[in-house]
Amino acid sequence: MQFPQSDIARPLPSERRSPLDRSIAKALAWLDREQTEDGFWVGMLESSYCMEAEWLLAMHFLGYEHPREADLVATLLAAQRSDGAWESYYDAPSGDINSTVECYAALRSTGMPPDAEPLVRARRWIQANGGLRGIRVFTRYWLALIGEWPWDRTPNLPPEAIAYPKWLPFNIYNFSSWARATLLPLTVLSARRTVRPLPEDRRLDELFPEGRDNADYRLPHDQPLFSFKRLFLLTDRLLHWYQNVGLTPGRRLAVQACLEWIVRHQDADGAWGGIQPPWIYSLMALSAEGYDLGHPVLAKGLAALDAHWSYERNGTLHIQASESPVWDTWLVLLAMRDCERDATPAMERALDWLLDNEIRYRGDWAEQNGRLEPAGWAFERANLHYPDIDDTAVALCVLARLPLRLRNRPRVRAALERALAWTLGMQSSNGGWAAFDRDNDKLILTMIPFSDFGEALDPPSADVTAHMVEALALLGYSRNDPAIRKAYRFLRDEQEPDGPWFGRWGVNYIYGTAAVLPALAAIGEDMNAPYVRRAAEWLVGCQNADGGWGETCASYMDKTLRGQGPSTASQTAWSLMALLATNNRDYDTALRRGLAWLTATQREDGSWDEPYYTGTGFPGYGFGARLDFRDERIRRRIAQGTELQRGFMLNYNMYRHYFPLMAMGRARSHFRGVEG
Repeated sequence: MQFPQSDIARPLPSERRSPLDRSIAKALAWLDREQTEDGFWVGMLESSYCMEAEWLLAMHFLGYEHPREADLVATLLAAQRSDGAWESYYDAPSGDINSTVECYAALRSTGMPPDAEPLVRARRWIQANGGLRGIRVFTRYWLALIGEWPWDRTPNLPPEAIAYPKWLPFNIYNFSSWARATLLPLTVLSARRTVRPLPEDRRLDELFPEGRDNADYRLPHDQPLFSFKRLFLLTDRLLHWYQNVGLTPGRRLAVQACLEWIVRHQDADGAWGGIQPPWIYSLMALSAEGYDLGHPVLAKGLAALDAHWSYERNGTLHIQASESPVWDTWLVLLAMRDCERDATPAMERALDWLLDNEIRYRGDWAEQNGRLEPAGWAFERANLHYPDIDDTAVALCVLARLPLRLRNRPRVRAALERALAWTLGMQSSNGGWAAFDRDNDKLILTMIPFSDFGEALDPPSADVTAHMVEALALLGYSRNDPAIRKAYRFLRDEQEPDGPWFGRWGVNYIYGTAAVLPALAAIGEDMNAPYVRRAAEWLVGCQNADGGWGETCASYMDKTLRGQGPSTASQTAWSLMALLATNNRDYDTALRRGLAWLTATQREDGSWDEPYYTGTGFPGYGFGARLDFRDERIRRRIAQGTELQRGFMLNYNMYRHYFPLMAMGRARSHFRGVEG
């Protein structure tokens, strides 16, 4: 909706506006039109086409007829590459074996014959890239659930894990929040070895060219004979043996405890954990245990699909892996403040919505931090169990910068104080902050066969830590405060030798560096210090010939690609904000070139186009921290290339908008200051 002129920071008459002023005004007007009636902003969250494929497979498993199955099929067909594969992120250098096998199986499950041209191309690509031998554990689970893979050749997940004591490393609360919420329903399916086979004419015989009896179902085992990996592979065989001979006392009680945990963790909107994996596996686990489609828990879970989790684009139907209204709305408010917009009715409505979504529930984080008072915000609108530190850090930044009359409201002050206490209590021992938990870094968990996906752990990262440091500085904490001192040491230790910082939750070194430099400036660091200059010079050296910046997701596996890629609006904005934080006139030429790229590429409606994925779910390392790829053992252990078959990348459709707006607002203030 449009707001009266008096609601907007007083602009100059149009004839006196600079191109930068005009771009800012257009971008703000776009936000005014895009705000929802409830007061929040949200953009589509694009990810791998495994999402749509797995939902089609789940619908077969559940016996659920989705009214728009044909549209989901059309989505998969439209996304297929010319070589027959499906990729894990936009413009990836090669296809992804897991996405391709899952999309293939999904299309067959809907009745597409094996001689259909899309499947012929996909099958040719699968066979040319090693066949089923190299698929990940999760893809094996999917094939087992539909009768296409033997359950006794998938990693065994005993439901008894729910009762492991807290001192044991394998306690479920030592896994990352997302892995934990996914593991529990999978233990039920694994224990029951549930199969809902495809009809005979839809089976995947053609993917076993040597016959099923001759297929190699083994898990990858190219590890030293005496290693934890080998030990856990042996343990997995023993667990299967115990299950085969029936040596599972207490299993019924363990399964029941898992089911109770699952039901207790369902979100208000019907999903689980605010993300697809625990949601979809929980529905199937409950179905396997006798919950029918009419049961309130299943009915609510399926109804969420057609609420805010699905979206349409160019005639195709997509199902999101997650949703980001809280994150998007906090960042929109931050962008508005950067552009000197005062408290408008639109901003106040957004603030009220955000305060209504503060989490006052004692979620999973309390298992390890029970003395903290519940507070903070989650990424999504209905995720009570998993508030995250990054959302809450950005919330603190916004609340600290509100106009005084809003900041002094009792409700705002109370939420700010609770969130501050909660985040301070979640600082890890090494001085950093992770996304959801404290000291979630037990490397032994990454050795078990289940953990060959994304990240099993949630260790501290430079980007989340930097956001917290910036928030604390805005709230008046000095660099001598113990929490900031510890965080500062962590950030210094995380810097790469040539200057940048690794980006855990955004792509990649541009994102990490753009988080750290403003944080350092906020605590009063000398922004001409040699290590700061190295970071800034690294960024300047990455600027593209067109004036923008970009970085491919492939940089997570190939360090020669750090800071390299086609220019994008979000990554250009991050680079500009990082350089602006230095307040160094030496970078003004680079700043002007970047701003010129942003203003030249802005659409008439005020936003930008950005097909590239600049958000990160999982780099695919297993334990979520930066790696030294000079170590060949590490490269071999990860078992992925630049296609990121173990990773999970994201395109936040709002990143292309509010980050450029932040950068332009800060740049306007910078040039106004240096030029009088």
